[in-house]
Amino acid sequence: MPPRLPLLLLGLLLLLAAGRAQAADGGDWTERQAPRIGAVIPRSSFVRGYWRSLVMPLGEINRRLTFPQQYALSTASVTLGMMKDESSPMTRSVCPAWSDRSVCSVPGSLPSLVSPLRLVSPLRLPRLRYGRSTASSQYFIQLAGYLGLPVICWNADNSGLERSGAQSPLQLQMAPTIQQQVGAMLSILVRYNWHRLFVVTSQIAGHKEFTQAAWNQAADFADFNSVAPVTVTLRKVLISGVCPLRTEEADLSELSQSDARIILLYSTRDEAKEILRQATASGLTGKNYVWIVTQSVQGSTAVAPDSFPIGMLGVHFRTDEESLKEAIGRAMTVYAHGLELLYRDRAAAGNLSLSPALSCTGGGQSRWADGERFYRYLRSVRVPGAHNQPELAFDANGGRTAVELTIRNLRSDTSGAKAWEPGQGDLDIKDIVWPGYSHLPPEGVPEKFHLRVVFMEDSPYVMLDPPDPVTGTCAANKGVLCRVANETALHGVNMTEARADPRLFRCCSGFCIDLLEKFADDLGFTYDLFRNEDGLWGAQVHEDGKVRWNGLPGVLINKKADMVMTSFKINSYRQTAVDFTVPFLDTGVSIVVSKRTGIISPTAFLEPFDTASWLLVALVAIQAAGAAIFIFEWLSPIGYDMKVAPPSDYKFSLFRTLWMVWAILFQAAVELDVPRGYTARFMANVWALFALIFLAIYTANLAAFMITREEYYKLDGIDDHRLRDPRWKDPHFRFGTILHGNTDSLLKQNFPEMHHYMLKFNKSSVVEGIKAVKSG
Repeated sequence: MPPRLPLLLLGLLLLLAAGRAQAADGGDWTERQAPRIGAVIPRSSFVRGYWRSLVMPLGEINRRLTFPQQYALSTASVTLGMMKDESSPMTRSVCPAWSDRSVCSVPGSLPSLVSPLRLVSPLRLPRLRYGRSTASSQYFIQLAGYLGLPVICWNADNSGLERSGAQSPLQLQMAPTIQQQVGAMLSILVRYNWHRLFVVTSQIAGHKEFTQAAWNQAADFADFNSVAPVTVTLRKVLISGVCPLRTEEADLSELSQSDARIILLYSTRDEAKEILRQATASGLTGKNYVWIVTQSVQGSTAVAPDSFPIGMLGVHFRTDEESLKEAIGRAMTVYAHGLELLYRDRAAAGNLSLSPALSCTGGGQSRWADGERFYRYLRSVRVPGAHNQPELAFDANGGRTAVELTIRNLRSDTSGAKAWEPGQGDLDIKDIVWPGYSHLPPEGVPEKFHLRVVFMEDSPYVMLDPPDPVTGTCAANKGVLCRVANETALHGVNMTEARADPRLFRCCSGFCIDLLEKFADDLGFTYDLFRNEDGLWGAQVHEDGKVRWNGLPGVLINKKADMVMTSFKINSYRQTAVDFTVPFLDTGVSIVVSKRTGIISPTAFLEPFDTASWLLVALVAIQAAGAAIFIFEWLSPIGYDMKVAPPSDYKFSLFRTLWMVWAILFQAAVELDVPRGYTARFMANVWALFALIFLAIYTANLAAFMITREEYYKLDGIDDHRLRDPRWKDPHFRFGTILHGNTDSLLKQNFPEMHHYMLKFNKSSVVEGIKAVKSG
């Protein structure tokens, strides 16, 4: 059995040479172009095996494809070169090999497809660490990019080599890319409803791509949006890769203090040993932590180092010698199918120059002008998969469109050795051994975590009372102890005495505090409760040419608190900066105005009836009643008996009739002369009944109108003309709101002129605003 190899990195350097191919007997072979294929491989004892894998597909290719009518592809076309570990010796060893074959220095020759093969054996190159030798491969790929040479590579340990520089490499990646491995990792998170994670990388080539891929895919992952309403938190901790490997405790401090329990690791195998050793010392490998690692961490062997914790999950693909040989053959197939596509596109093939005269000595062209065109043919290749393998095709970035990845679980066998399982076959979810040898997946969040909670006083949501002056505690109905002083005021203070000082601590109670205590019980967290130090609700302000948040959003953004618990109103501006819960109460904008006691009017006694009613009684009802009573008395036989003068013993007259009517109306206790006639007396009684009803109504209404009045401004909402134009009369109408509050932000956005006028009247708190309204 061949030894397991710690690094498998393949590449094919395929060089097209335009010219006449000669047969072995010296005669003319054909007028076909003979592409020369250069394969760059590392120093290894398996060269013959790689050679067979490289040339074996040629027979099948020449039988099944039609491009041999124009391009002669045979074993004589293959140039084999060894890649060194340093960039300069590497180019010095590769270029002469091509020059000897008249590939690189002879005018008319053209390298067309480059792919560095990299295979490091522990027997031949024990000083190389897994993944670190890819620096030479990276150099080679970048060099090919500058020269315009397409590259096919099987880069198993560092498939995320950076695509940077002025000329992006024309690279086709046969192995699964970093982006595909990240996608497999995130699918595990979705499967187990894990919503928060950390990304830990070393300075391994491709670490920037790995971190960026994690950010992008987590943000675009549909399942993350449906499972959790919060965005997944991703951070990066870089570990030094200098030999001997060392980690700084400060690098992992942010990780140990966070509430993330799912960690993605991308590094080399040796770097991972030191990272996980330090993580174990920091308590980051317990039963609540799940480490998900890439193929580069696992390496080519199933045996894991002792520092790797049980329960790790790894994204895996085959990197053994057989898979390397298979990739070499498939790379040749891709190249051949690229030639086939070029041959079938006759019009383009005629214009595509295969002899740019590139030279290693600087005598030829510096870049192949048609290299990118030929790369597009290679990228368009689609080869059906064999033996249930996915189709071999490439996306716009040169990565495989479909790859086969498996998930492995780190376990220990009966002897105590740690190994990745399964070595072969499938991994059943129910058989996963989780950290701490648990058969149930962890929750992905801390069992007990601590939060810093900030509040603003606002009755009845958050109310403050002094603590017990002796014990410094709060009674059962007084809520919980909360800090109201600035944090700097507590430096050097005895905390036992400070808790009894109402200037430093208070007892917080109210609806929001009840909610906080309920959340803490249900979710299992502890908290520190403190008042916002700047005393502002929060808005965007411009300072020194920059826009920043103050108040409660500023406390969250600056990481001074984890949560706000108060009656904090939601608006569109604040939603762009912080996340809100579902609203527990809907409120509008209220206007508070002052009221004053009015003076009783001198005409208040007339207000029970309107003017028309008083005129009707005084000018019509009284006169009509007096006239009717006197007329019936004048007609009565026992009264006037229709004579001009009354009898000598009878004193009743018209004026005495009016006097009686007024006296009855106001219930006056005066001496009266009454009529003798029965009809006149009946009319007098009718008037007395009317007077009784009238006086009762008047008396009842007079009590209400004689009460002292309370006067206030009656405004018609925010559109009232006194608010829109406060200068319409003197003195100007004065009004304001709470500085940097929700209403302040809304008025600033929708009513800028009104907002500008009221700035000089704004107050810092509701209490101050009410005092100002009362004082006028």
